[in-house]
Amino acid sequence: MNEFVPSNSLINPFRKMEFAIQNTWDSNPVDHDPIRISFSDGKSGLRMEVSGPFFNDPAAPPGEPGIAFPGLWNYEVVESFFLDSTKENYLEVELCPHGQHLILLLSGVGNAFYQQLPIYFTTTKSGDRWTGEAVIPWTYFPPNVDKMNSYAIHGSGAARTYEALYPIPKADILEGQQPNFHRLEYFQNFRLQSIMGEDWVQPESDLWKGKA
Repeated sequence: MNEFVPSNSLINPFRKMEFAIQNTWDSNPVDHDPIRISFSDGKSGLRMEVSGPFFNDPAAPPGEPGIAFPGLWNYEVVESFFLDSTKENYLEVELCPHGQHLILLLSGVGNAFYQQLPIYFTTTKSGDRWTGEAVIPWTYFPPNVDKMNSYAIHGSGAARTYEALYPIPKADILEGQQPNFHRLEYFQNFRLQSIMGEDWVQPESDLWKGKA
């Protein structure tokens, strides 16, 4: 699902973008109700909302909810990556149903130069479901975002499961290949102006100076 949902509000006439992660990283269908992600105008940044199954596997990270947690990708997590494909500059956002988060700014594949930046993030768990809402400051985004991919991870040991919004096609999978969320060539088109309006100008950021 890759659907634009127009707002009926005259105050915010722009759009919410909604996605569902329906495949594993290697293009097999997921065996559960998919994780759903939406992006919308959060005023001071991009609002990212997550909803879906709560697997509670692995157990919660040993960190305080609402605070950045290094190595969060080793736990149950939903991730979105926002890329300027002309420079290989990208923002990685990781959100955990237990309330921890992790922000990484990367320049070059896998080369993080900032991490554990603060964001607003809250979660609600109800039985085997969870929802989360984050606001990611505009200054965290690299200039000229034009691609995006999103992922979800859960499970432990041999049952560890890696899911992708835009997976690697079956024809591209090599024997013994392992999941790698930094395969930027599989990201697909995404523009913040599709949410904010064509006249919107992304605020400048000192964080990305010298990286463009």
